Amino acid sequence: MKKRIIVGISGASGIIYGIRLLEVLKSIDSVESHLIISESAELTLKLEVKDWSIEEVKNLADIVYDIKDMAAKVSSGSFKTEGMIIAPCSIKTLSGIANSFNVNLLIRAADVCLKERRKVVLIVRETPLNLSHIELMKKVILNGGIILPPVPSFYHEPKDINDIINQTIGKALDQFNIEHNLFKRWGENE
Repeated sequence: MKKRIIVGISGASGIIYGIRLLEVLKSIDSVESHLIISESAELTLKLEVKDWSIEEVKNLADIVYDIKDMAAKVSSGSFKTEGMIIAPCSIKTLSGIANSFNVNLLIRAADVCLKERRKVVLIVRETPLNLSHIELMKKVILNGGIILPPVPSFYHEPKDINDIINQTIGKALDQFNIEHNLFKRWGENE
């Protein structure tokens, strides 16, 4: 059986992280991706990545859910998944998850993963952070979530923006023990 990974894309800047994540998951035969994309993300797509249509992004996923479909499979803990990655994760989505404010399927799916003790990785895309952002992150961490901001490292000698994006996506996949070659690890090829 394939590993099921839920991918959430919220309206934060950095939608390219979600697109790249879907591209990588599509190339891995052992993974089935389940996509939930917010209305705000669809607007961000038009602003940030003009060479991608919403249909092309959705076609990268194995299964796509309407964000308003609160009866979708991923809204139930009895539907087994490995967990969820939200890339990028807006502060609004972070707040909903931290407070179990299940106003849409994106937040509900994350809440289900947390209650079932499954991995939830949030690529929170905001800077600078204020104290309420940090407190929301703390709540998610205390509930078992993982905050993985897209903070680039440079030991792998990135040549362009794609190398920086790949390193963040690779770090997210590491949380699920999904093999990849998206970046050179510390100490490799010395």
